[in-house]
Parts: sequence; C-alpha cells; structure tokens
Amino acid sequence: MCSPGKHLSTDVPHSQRQWSGPKADICATPPKITPLLPQKSCNRVLDTVPLRTRERFMADLPAGFFQGTEMPTAGWWEALWPDPAGVLAAVSLRPSMGVIDLCSGDGWFTLQIAKVARHVFAIDIDPTLLEVARHRLAENGVTNCTFKAGDAYDIAKLTSPADFVFMANAFHGVPDPIRLAQAVKDALKADGRFAIVNWHKRSREETPILGEPRGPKTELRMSPEETIKSVEEGGLKFIKIVEIRPYHYGVVFTRAAD
Repeated sequence: MCSPGKHLSTDVPHSQRQWSGPKADICATPPKITPLLPQKSCNRVLDTVPLRTRERFMADLPAGFFQGTEMPTAGWWEALWPDPAGVLAAVSLRPSMGVIDLCSGDGWFTLQIAKVARHVFAIDIDPTLLEVARHRLAENGVTNCTFKAGDAYDIAKLTSPADFVFMANAFHGVPDPIRLAQAVKDALKADGRFAIVNWHKRSREETPILGEPRGPKTELRMSPEETIKSVEEGGLKFIKIVEIRPYHYGVVFTRAAD
C-alpha cells in the first residue's frame, strides 16, 4: 500500500531502543536546500491538521492508505535524505538487480535505485504521485522503471519476481506487518532480499529537521527488534542492521528456506 503525496505531513517518533547487534553506519548531515516537491508516500493519514481539514483530505485518500505515512511538506524531506544513493548502498543494493521500490511515492529513492538496478518496479497506491515519479525519472533520462498503482499487499501480483525489495519510511504504518512480509516473500526470488528503512523509536521532538519536529507519530515508531520480529514471523530471515544517521536504521532480510 502506498499513499498520496499531496497531503500534509505527520511526523512523530518514540523513545529509542538501541540495537545491540552488529551495525554499519552511514552519516547524512542535512544541508540547507531549496524546497522541492514533497517526496515520500505510502498508505498515509493526516494527524497534525485540524479535524475538518483532515476529513477533507481523508475523503481523497485511496483505500488501503497506511497510517502515519502521509506526504511530508516540501523542503525537509530533501534535507533528511541528501544522499539517497548512500542509503541504498548501505542496505546492499547492487548493480544489475531487479528491484521493487515498495511505496515509492514521488520517486526520490526510485531515481537512485534505477541508476543502479537492471530494472525497477515503482509501486504506490497513489497514481498522481507515480506520475510525479515518472516525470522525475524522465527528466533524468532514466527509462528502466515500470510504474504500478496498487496495494502493497498485492506486490507479487503487480510485479515479476525480484532480487531486491526496498521500503523506506512506511513499514511503521503497516496495519498487518506479518502479512506484508509474507507478500514481499512471495514477490522475491529464492535468494532475494528485503530492505526496510525505518525511523528509530524516539519521540518526534527528538528528531528535528530544519528546526521542526519531524517523522511519524511517536506511537507508530518501531524499534529494530520489533521490525525484525514482524518480518521474521512473515517467513523472511534477518541478515543485518545498519545505522542510517541521523534518525533511521536499515534492516535487511532474505528469503528463508521453504
């Protein structure tokens, strides 16, 4: 499930529980940049706007919209992710892979994936956002991407088997993470990998960007342990965790032997 990016953003974290296992480290220092289009989306809802305004936006949201993953307001998304290619390298994206960018939004990560991968399927529940992503890639002369509007739980029906599934800033809003992990497993090749980039479980006030608290609602945040447990119960096997500064972690899984 993926969501519209034309809506206002809802940021929020939780108290962080540090992962005690081995981890790599990628540092992204947010620079000051000119606001661009809003970036990410996947099954999102509004939670920081007045009720009447929220009800108006909610009437436009596609069915299956993930809670707490609405589109950020323009500007801070680019500041948070100045080096999307570095994030992708940290979670083990490799050249010549067939990739699915799940909940791809307007293509902020999709573009960088496509520059490395053999082919990309960009899946989002919002066709309007997919058009923005399509334009972004076309402007950069990238043609190896297929755009699919649909529900994340239907990932295997929307694509061909993939070497790698990437999902950033949306897993915390999935109402049934075990079901989603099972769906991703069905969409992967036998040795395929699933990478999740998630906000650390810290309060929203602890994750400022451009001087304002950002991220999903605190109560939606997931610790690395919670993410790993959910995905492993869906049939995938944990491989590694990486620290993605300033406020995220990445977890990589592979298909477990059937």
